[in-house]
Amino acid sequence: MAGLKDHPIAERIRLNPPGPPASLSLEALKALVMECGADDCGIVSLDDPLVKDEAVHARRAFAGARLAVSIVSRMNRAPIRSPARSASNNEFHKISHDVDDIARELVRRLEDMGISAMNPPMAFPMEFDKYPERGWVVSHKLIAEAAGVGKRGIHRSVIHPEFGSFILLGTVLVDLDIEAPAKPLDYNPCFECRLCVVACPVGAIKPDGYFDFSSCLNHNYQQFMGGFAQWIEDIADAKSAKDYRERQPLAETVKRWQSLSYGPNYNAAYCVAVCPAGEDIMAGYLSDRKAHVETIVKPLQDKVEPLYVVRDSDAASHAAKMFPHKTLRFVRSSARASSIGAFLFGMGLTFQRNRAKGLNAIYHFVFTGQEPKEATVVIKNQKLTVTDGLIGTPDLRIQADSAAWLKTLNGQLSVVLALAQRKIRLKGPLKLLKAFGACFPK
Repeated sequence: MAGLKDHPIAERIRLNPPGPPASLSLEALKALVMECGADDCGIVSLDDPLVKDEAVHARRAFAGARLAVSIVSRMNRAPIRSPARSASNNEFHKISHDVDDIARELVRRLEDMGISAMNPPMAFPMEFDKYPERGWVVSHKLIAEAAGVGKRGIHRSVIHPEFGSFILLGTVLVDLDIEAPAKPLDYNPCFECRLCVVACPVGAIKPDGYFDFSSCLNHNYQQFMGGFAQWIEDIADAKSAKDYRERQPLAETVKRWQSLSYGPNYNAAYCVAVCPAGEDIMAGYLSDRKAHVETIVKPLQDKVEPLYVVRDSDAASHAAKMFPHKTLRFVRSSARASSIGAFLFGMGLTFQRNRAKGLNAIYHFVFTGQEPKEATVVIKNQKLTVTDGLIGTPDLRIQADSAAWLKTLNGQLSVVLALAQRKIRLKGPLKLLKAFGACFPK
């Protein structure tokens, strides 16, 4: 076997060395993206301050990344709006594959020009080694906003100025030295009509713009990561087929089969379905707002369907009041903490404002053991703030072994037992610990 010095391929390369990589202008690169099938695109330098945090993650996946190309693919509106969610999910899945195909074709063409590029998945697969911590390689939404192809509305989806909310996004990372400063839109296509607020069956989007992440996660993404893990746990815990069927009705089992076979289904995404923003959609909305509500919003509101909510959560209260004809299916929270850092960060995503009525307290957390950490949590006027370090005079001081605390959060250890074993120690009223827990129902 020939070594590198005498290898025939190496000999051919020495005799006919490849030329330098092709040079592309910003406009030429954009034209190439459109040739690959994108409906729109934008480009931003990863050295721009607006994307500095995403640049760190991007370069972990592709060290040579200097540019981020935002790819926009439009979806057909009628299937997304249909109460038949099989139609909407089929459209979501089809366009997500289209985005990946466009990104892959772009990378292939750039490689043929001698330019290195890398295409992270539009959605899945993700990097789940440290789940539930961040799994995506790059945030397509943040890149899209910086590249100027849209802005997030109060429903937290990116709205394109022409195609509205009916888009899916992808990103390609490119090793190319082109000046491409961030150029975010100077206006937001969202005009805060709040149709997404009234359409969301679990009240995840509040009239004041507050977003209840956990309510959205538990319902819309029940067929995804956290909900799937709970389904497996129900199988493991079931003592018999009869016991399993009491935990999971036949329809739920069949839904899991469908998601495993054809891709996980979204249970709602009604916020996207009813959105009238964007030039393509707004004209019809302006000409007849009543018809928009009657033909698009109301059928989704009237649909008889299960709503996946955590017991004693804001979502459960909202759904029971606003949609009494829909069936509440109580589930465990899909949000889980695998580290103290994730717990502190996740509080902002799982905090239930209505459960915090009347609670005004300062909590000092002192974690010991594997993950030593100190933090101050303030709950006041139904608002939550989490700050590193111990600040102010606490109403309750909680000292806990970090591993034991995480076990209590995930149901592996009861708080009563942890207190009895002195793995959790309190200085202050026990009722404040109970009130704290009520703000984060599991």
